[in-house]
Amino acid sequence: MTATEKPRVRVPAYSTSDGGSPSTESPAASTPPQAQAFSFGDPEPVTSMRDVWYEGIHITAEEWFEPPVPLEILAKSYRATAHHGSALQVKRNILLRTFKPHPLLGRRAFSALALDYLVFGNGYLEEVRGRLGKRLPFRHLAAKYMRRGLGDRYWWAPNYLERTELPRGRVVHLLEPDIDQGIYGVPDYIGSLQSAWLNENATLFRRRYYLNGSHAGFIMYVSDPAQDQKDIDAMRQALRESKGVGNFKNLFMYSPNGKKDGVQIIPVSEVAAKDDFWNIKNITRDDQLAGHRIPPQMMGIIPQNTGGFGDVEKAARVFVANELEPLQATMREINEWAGEEIVQFDPYSLSGDEGTGLDPTRR
Repeated sequence: MTATEKPRVRVPAYSTSDGGSPSTESPAASTPPQAQAFSFGDPEPVTSMRDVWYEGIHITAEEWFEPPVPLEILAKSYRATAHHGSALQVKRNILLRTFKPHPLLGRRAFSALALDYLVFGNGYLEEVRGRLGKRLPFRHLAAKYMRRGLGDRYWWAPNYLERTELPRGRVVHLLEPDIDQGIYGVPDYIGSLQSAWLNENATLFRRRYYLNGSHAGFIMYVSDPAQDQKDIDAMRQALRESKGVGNFKNLFMYSPNGKKDGVQIIPVSEVAAKDDFWNIKNITRDDQLAGHRIPPQMMGIIPQNTGGFGDVEKAARVFVANELEPLQATMREINEWAGEEIVQFDPYSLSGDEGTGLDPTRR
């Protein structure tokens, strides 16, 4: 090699990763970006609620069957929203209004029985006998604490420590038929509970938003370099002194040679998350009304349109004919069990011309 010749260096067409086998990938020939899609979770099918809740009928060590749906959840959901609880109370009140008291079954016991049946899908009464065998007024048994065993055996179990087996042949059990089993009843509003819980969650979220004070106040953002520490301290002190009890005072600020956006006032409500509270409340309300099949005008709901919901009297009569009369027929099953007409109802009337109405002295 002469001094005038330049050294030749062989440059490979590929690079080696660790000095061993060559790497076929080149940095200059990278894979072009591709569109990707991903999900944040699997869709929740309608069967998931049944898988979690509907535990099935299984006998326990105490010799009774556990209800297929946890009764504690149904009890807590009763007052979860205004619409869910109110729909059940409307049905109970109409049943109680048309009910004719009997010496063996008073209004209070019937009211508790009807509410249990509507909330839990089960209603229980105990036949009470005197020492001489005379039949005394029926006693209501809270459905939340009742358990059923094989045959005609029933237990009263208010907690894990107490359990009392009731006399056989003395318990009247009304149940809402279920397509999966015949031991316990299941309420027919189960499908609307998801909407009731969403309604409750939206309300609780908004309550926390207000309780945390996020509905009032602001963020003061200062980025003007013309400000020095003394100005910042004076501004902080002025803000502290400007807050009164239940009101806000005005604040004047002078910033020489400051930028246009050097000082910004950002209300917290503008940076808060959009929870779509209004739409969630309205949609879940409609779902609950559909689950209970209650006309909205009977629930005290204010219509948003100018036409309204229509004639409330016609809606009430259709509702009673389609929903309440079948419930009355279910309550009359007590008569078949007792062998006498204990449960009787007056015709439903809005004016009081038919039946006793609201006046207990009219017969």
